[in-house]
Amino acid sequence: MEKPTDKTAITINRLQEREREQMLIMDICTALSQALNKNEFGAILNGLVKENLQFDDFVVASSYDSKAEYRIFYSTDKNTDSKSYSENDAFFDRCTDSADIVSFDLKSNPKSPDYIQNICKKGFKNAIGIGLPYIKGNRNVLFLFFKNAKTFSRESSRVLKGIIMQLSITLRNIVLTQQNETALAELEILKNNISEKRKENFTSKNEDFHGIVGSSNAMKEVYELISQVASSNSTVLILGETGTGKELVANAIHSLSEVSNQKMVKVNCASIPENLIESELFGHEKGAFTGATEQRIGKFEQAENSTIFLDEIGELPLELQGKLLRVLQEKEIERVGGNKSIKVNARVIAATNKILEKEVYADRFRNDLYFRLNVYPIKLPALRERKDDIPVLGYFFLEKHASKMGRNVKRFSKKVLNSMMANAWPGNVRELENMVERSILFAKEDKIKEMIFPEIAIASPDNLVNEFYTKTLQEVEKEHILKVLKKCNGRISGPQGAAVLLGLPSTTLTSRMRKLGIKKEHFLD
Repeated sequence: MEKPTDKTAITINRLQEREREQMLIMDICTALSQALNKNEFGAILNGLVKENLQFDDFVVASSYDSKAEYRIFYSTDKNTDSKSYSENDAFFDRCTDSADIVSFDLKSNPKSPDYIQNICKKGFKNAIGIGLPYIKGNRNVLFLFFKNAKTFSRESSRVLKGIIMQLSITLRNIVLTQQNETALAELEILKNNISEKRKENFTSKNEDFHGIVGSSNAMKEVYELISQVASSNSTVLILGETGTGKELVANAIHSLSEVSNQKMVKVNCASIPENLIESELFGHEKGAFTGATEQRIGKFEQAENSTIFLDEIGELPLELQGKLLRVLQEKEIERVGGNKSIKVNARVIAATNKILEKEVYADRFRNDLYFRLNVYPIKLPALRERKDDIPVLGYFFLEKHASKMGRNVKRFSKKVLNSMMANAWPGNVRELENMVERSILFAKEDKIKEMIFPEIAIASPDNLVNEFYTKTLQEVEKEHILKVLKKCNGRISGPQGAAVLLGLPSTTLTSRMRKLGIKKEHFLD
C-alpha cells in the first residue's frame, strides 16, 4: 500500500509535468504567432517543434477550395511545391475525417503519393497525421514522419493537440499576408490609372460613395476596403455599433460586385423567431412540421449566384451556427424535413454590433464559425470618431426629409451645428437622422435653431471601446504564478512551495515575480 507521502510526490510530479507541457505549448504558440511567411513557419517546425516532439521530418498539406485536390503547403522536399494530389488518397482524407491523431505504417506502395514514396526511400517507417481546424475555407493536415515511432509519447500527443489551433491561425496569417502583398502590388500598378467613375465615388455632391455619405479619413479607409473586396467572392464581416451603416456597406459591396445585376437577399437574424430561422435560411419540405403545407425555398437558395446579407449574425442561436458553418465550408444546405444536400453558390456578407471575440469567450458564439466569417473584416467607425462628417450628414438628412415633408427648412443655426458636433451620438448616424427629422417638424423658419437631445445617460467613448482583449503572455504568466502562490499559501520554496509546483528553482521564481511586479500583498490575505 502506497504511503500518503508517495501519493503526494506522484501528484506533484504529475503537476510539474503538466506545467512543463503548458509552458512548452505557450512557447511554441508564441513563436508560431510571429511567423508571417513560409520560411519562418518552416524554421519553427524544423527547430523548436521538432526538438520537443522528436519527429524526423514533416509535411503540411492544404486542400483547394474545390475540395477535390490538395497541394503541399510546406515540405523540405521542394519538388512537391507545384504538384496537386487527390484528396481521396487514404492519407489526407483519413486525417480530415478524423477528430484525433491518425497513425500510418509507411510501406513502399506505388499508389502512394510521390512525397510519401520519397519519405519511404529515406528510411522512414511510421507517420502520424492530424487535421487542423478549418481555415479560410481550406482543410489542412500536418504529417509527422518517424524512423522510430516510439519517440512520439503521450506527452508529445498532448503538446501537438495544444498547438493545432495556433497552427491554423498561423497558416491563415501567412495566406492573408501573401494576399495582401499581392493586392498591394496590384494597387501600386493601378494607382495612376484610377477611373473617373472611381473619382466620382469620393467627390459627388453629398460626398456619396454608393449611398454612403461622408468624406472623413476614417470613411475613406472604409471605402478603400469596400473597393478591394467587392469584386472577389470572399466572405465579409462588417463590424460596428448600432446605427453606423452596416447595411449600407453591404449594399455598396454588392453593387460593386460582379453579381450586382442580381438582387441581394437580406436576412435579419434578430427579427426572426428562433423556431423559424432554420426554415427561413434553408427552406423546408412539405409536411416538415405543422403548418408546412408546401415546399418553401430558403434565403440561401434565393441568393443563388448573388449575395446574401446576414444582419445581426451575433444573434444566431448556437444550434444553427453549426449548420451555417457547414454552408460556408461545404457550399451546400439541407431543407428542414429533407435528406438531400443542395449545392448553393451565394456570396455571404455578415454584420453585427456585438463584439464576437467576447461572444466566443462566453461560449455564445462558435469560434470556428467566427474564424470562417472573419475572412475580410470591415470595422465601421462610430460617428464620434468621424466628427468631420457630422455637418455633411446633417445637411444630407435635412435636404432629404425637408423635401419629403414639403417643409422649406434649409439650414442649421451655428449653435445647433456646435451642439451636433459636441454630442456623443450613442445611436450614431441613425440617431443623427432621427434628430434632424424631428427638428424639421419643430422648425418655425427656414433655419433649425434648436435641437433637443434626449436626456439619457450617454456612454463615454472610453466605455464604448472593445471590452474584450487578448491577454499578453506576461499577463497570463502573472495570473498563473499568483494562482499557484495562493494555492501554496504564499510559500515560495520548500517541498510544498510554489517553485516546486511550477518546476522552477526558487531563485528563478523570485526573479520572475520581481520582473512581473508580483508582491506579497498580491497573494497574501
